[in-house]
Amino acid sequence: MRYPAVAGQFYPAERKELEIMLNELFIHPIGPGSVPSLIPDGKRKIKGGVVPHAGYMFSGPVAAHFYHALALDGFPESFIIIGPNHYGVGSGVAIALEDFLTPFGKVKVDRELAKDIAKGVIDIDGYAHRYEHSIEVQLPFLQFFKKEIKFVPITMLLQDYEIAIEVGEIIKEAIVDKDVVIIASSDFSHYVPKNKAYTNDYMAIERIVNGDVKGLYDVIYKHNITMCGYGPVAAMLTAIGGKTTLLKYATSGDIQPMNEVVGYAAIKVEK
Repeated sequence: MRYPAVAGQFYPAERKELEIMLNELFIHPIGPGSVPSLIPDGKRKIKGGVVPHAGYMFSGPVAAHFYHALALDGFPESFIIIGPNHYGVGSGVAIALEDFLTPFGKVKVDRELAKDIAKGVIDIDGYAHRYEHSIEVQLPFLQFFKKEIKFVPITMLLQDYEIAIEVGEIIKEAIVDKDVVIIASSDFSHYVPKNKAYTNDYMAIERIVNGDVKGLYDVIYKHNITMCGYGPVAAMLTAIGGKTTLLKYATSGDIQPMNEVVGYAAIKVEK
């Protein structure tokens, strides 16, 4: 079992408090404005997305936009969640096979799919996931709508272009004829003035919306955009392609006044 690393810090550790907070995130002024009900037999157009992973107080209302759209679209048979490895431990690209525990209960790893993906640059290494929050914080949002879900967690310590493309191609091959949604967990600019965050992040978002993976890397390097999960985003886009739409962008400074902010975007990718 992989036990929570940031419960009580990034989100409430108590089940009831977590449920209350998630409801509040959906109706927050920066959130989507309503708490949707999961449509069991939805149209299932969503194939992937980009979702932030900071503390719920700051990034949660933006993240809620993606999960609002996903609930109305219907849940897939399995999820793949790819996040950056912030802590520099474990393999360069790592899958965990241990089930994850949250205040809402256990989230099962889709071991069959995980083992299909664990090849090439992708190792099986639970240690790489022990302290990482970028995947963990997505799970309560999913469990809020459906208790029984399956997923494959992948952390990326190595995020260079060639690695991201390889990860994306491996996933693409593994999910042929499977009902899967791939979530790329990423925040955008970190600790910059609000106007700079908006300017830089929209340059990156434009490349993502256009499906331009190489262009995303070029603009990040050229403008020194401190986006932490560009590798997961590139891998997700490589694996699925499709029509990409920005649902919401905001910064921590839109939640609470501060001199330096972090940028957050919710983006969906459809068939």
